Amino acid sequence: MKKSLALVFLFLFSFGLVQGQVLLFDGKSLSGWYMDVPDLQKDSSLRRPFIVRDGLLVSLGTPGGHLISEKSYENYILEFEYRFAGKPGNCGVLVHASTPRALYDMFPKSIEVQMMHSNAGDFWCIQEDIQVNDMEKRRGPKENWGVSEGKERRILNLTDDSEKPLGEWNRMKIKCEGNQVTVWVNGILVNDGYGATAQRGQIALQAEGAEVEFKKLILTSIRP
Repeated sequence: MKKSLALVFLFLFSFGLVQGQVLLFDGKSLSGWYMDVPDLQKDSSLRRPFIVRDGLLVSLGTPGGHLISEKSYENYILEFEYRFAGKPGNCGVLVHASTPRALYDMFPKSIEVQMMHSNAGDFWCIQEDIQVNDMEKRRGPKENWGVSEGKERRILNLTDDSEKPLGEWNRMKIKCEGNQVTVWVNGILVNDGYGATAQRGQIALQAEGAEVEFKKLILTSIRP
């Protein structure tokens, strides 16, 4: 028993974890996650777009789909590092994810925190909504707002100068507390939303065209 406890403490210490923190990726497997990839469901011979490589969680970009946490979460801080492994492109992290394939038969109902190169921190509304200050300036004319196909779903971030040069690791921090979602990239506040129509759900990583490497995915609870 003492030996088992010692191993647990050693594991937590090695990743710098404290009480209330959960390591979402163990560096060895995709345990705790499952894939929703429409094309792979149709043709099982296609490659799986999410793999573990050299201790990193890798989104290969294609075929398009999502890696979704088995558990749902609320009131937390999600922190991770990422970089584009080759050419820059598109990717994102979805919070408060629920109904699968709710948009374009691909994207789960959620609020996306954009990781697309030069646009990190944008919000995209996917059958859920969120507000920010200066909404019309950052989302366009109010009559075009919406959360479904053909609507203005993108909410611009506060700055596009937060990302590091290609090939270097970026740090993203997403705080979900109540109906608020706040995002930092490399310590810079890039978005601060409120009035979110969802406050709990799964977390999803995208495969959306570009190869992206992830590490140190840590979730910290911020309420009992």
